[in-house]
Amino acid sequence: MRYVFAALVIALGIAIFALTYSVVNRPEAEAAYGVPFELVDQDGRAITEQAFRGQPTALFFGFTHCPEICPTTLYELDGWLAALGEAGADIDAYFVTIDPERDTPELLGDYVASVTDRVRGISGEPEAVREMARGFGVYFKRVELDDGDYTMDHTASVFLLDSNGAFRKTIAWGENPDTAIEKLRDLADS
Repeated sequence: MRYVFAALVIALGIAIFALTYSVVNRPEAEAAYGVPFELVDQDGRAITEQAFRGQPTALFFGFTHCPEICPTTLYELDGWLAALGEAGADIDAYFVTIDPERDTPELLGDYVASVTDRVRGISGEPEAVREMARGFGVYFKRVELDDGDYTMDHTASVFLLDSNGAFRKTIAWGENPDTAIEKLRDLADS
């Protein structure tokens, strides 16, 4: 019985060591949030998840026909980053469309540029965009309107990723501006 107990203790010790070693020595790619993707930016250049590595990133999912949330969020994000001054200079920010059927890279670029020069638009093939959004845990749903047009319901938070692409926190729609700035300041220090 003593040998069985000793063997169990040794096995448990090895298992704990192996688990601890694998968590501590995990490759950075495994710590990244979301999924691999291949899309295009607002200038038609290829962009992948590697764009979210090497610097802190603010990421928002929306669409150009959005009546309130998306333009407000872009405007606020621009103001929050400006309020950080030099501290926010290294934060990259992206606006990913959840309506790629209408949001061509050119249209997306014009839309984003009308609000800010701090944010880059991302679009692409519709299924590739949807796959990327789902991989980031973003809710989106096409909602038909009575006039034959449609709108999009979607997650209205800004995702904050550290320089390894790992999820840090979100800035919620309507969040207190001082809190949003502090979250971005914390992100810039990551």
